[in-house]
Amino acid sequence: MKSIHLITFLALTTVAWGQTAPEKPNPLSLAGGRVVFGIEDQLRFEYRENNFDFNSGLGHINDDAWLLQRFRLSLQLKPVDWLTFYVQGQDAREIGSERADLPGVLGAEGDNPFDLRQLYVEMGDAKGSPLSLKVGRQVLLYGDQRLIGPLEWSNISRTFDAVKLRYTGKDGLWVDAFISSVVVIDRFGMDDSDKDSLLSGLYAHIPTLGIQDTELYALYFDDTNRNDHFLTLGTHWKSMPGKLGPWDYETEFVVQTGTAGGRDLSAFASYVEAGYTFQQPWKPRLGLEYSYASGDGNAADNKQGAFQNLFPTNHLHYGLMDAFSWSNIHDIALHLSAKPGAKLTTSLDFHLFWLDDTADTWRRANATTAVRPANAAASNYAGSELDVLVTYAASSHLTVTAGYSHFFAGDYLNDTGTGSDADFVYVMTGIKF
Repeated sequence: MKSIHLITFLALTTVAWGQTAPEKPNPLSLAGGRVVFGIEDQLRFEYRENNFDFNSGLGHINDDAWLLQRFRLSLQLKPVDWLTFYVQGQDAREIGSERADLPGVLGAEGDNPFDLRQLYVEMGDAKGSPLSLKVGRQVLLYGDQRLIGPLEWSNISRTFDAVKLRYTGKDGLWVDAFISSVVVIDRFGMDDSDKDSLLSGLYAHIPTLGIQDTELYALYFDDTNRNDHFLTLGTHWKSMPGKLGPWDYETEFVVQTGTAGGRDLSAFASYVEAGYTFQQPWKPRLGLEYSYASGDGNAADNKQGAFQNLFPTNHLHYGLMDAFSWSNIHDIALHLSAKPGAKLTTSLDFHLFWLDDTADTWRRANATTAVRPANAAASNYAGSELDVLVTYAASSHLTVTAGYSHFFAGDYLNDTGTGSDADFVYVMTGIKF
């Protein structure tokens, strides 16, 4: 089965890399943009070895290869400038895996047959009024997606049933006020939001001093089933492109207070990154990043110290193997990237990972699944990861991406069981109109 998957993808990528035709207007946009159809199709081949148990002596069901296929169809209607109707359906499948076809079971992406991904109405026109309102099933994406993002890497991805009011000011200023409930996948019926779990917030984007974008936010999460009722306060700063010459920077600081799992929550997270882009034809960039999120030192007391990661897109930040989340972590990362051609982008990332507190759990990218049971006596050095990524944009409608990752097992894995290195390979094609 693995060889069949590989042959299929080699054929797909050979065709895709040859697609370099001149750009053309979107043929699915009609009536001067008042009616726009959208089509997306993504196909990803994955091969994983030891990603889930870090034990080469056991034949885990996730040590395998499979295909992930995702198709989306959308329609946008804009009868007048201040009114937009949007609907999008999605069909997501996991093909050729021995894992269960239920999302999340045994680590599977799973199947979610054609279902409603987005359905909203948006009212407002920035030219006529600074206020706009979006109501319905929609994507929420803020900042660097470390707390709220659509999780596009996941084959099924994430949306919210939400009401969002936006104020748009001058020179890039905007402020959002929203209340939302995450959509829960139902393999056998219509997807619906979790009415017992609400995320609400204020999020402001403020261009500052002509050199950086400053974001301030206050988020409140309330989940009666998990007994979570906590406030997240933070700020995100990012330099504007070119304002500091070859240098760039980005940072975020977050505190949390309230209750999580019925325990008194006091947690903190932050990251800081600085980069330098060399003035060479390939535009090579060198960056250094440090990410931190607190862990919990004692699971038996009434105090919760572990940072709550909310609804992030962690795949973008803590290694492509998705072995870590923004909780109970120290991550030092070296980033290298370059553009050898107008259509070709390459990157190499190297991460060093430690747990903040070994009395707490090492959590995967979903911020809940444990890699190993907590062991306070273990070393806090989890390991290191090398990620290599190549993306080719054949056209504005077609991209091909290939990635390879290797995880070097650290002392924590040896102290809590077997510590074997792990590998991850993927090739992905994306078509979008």
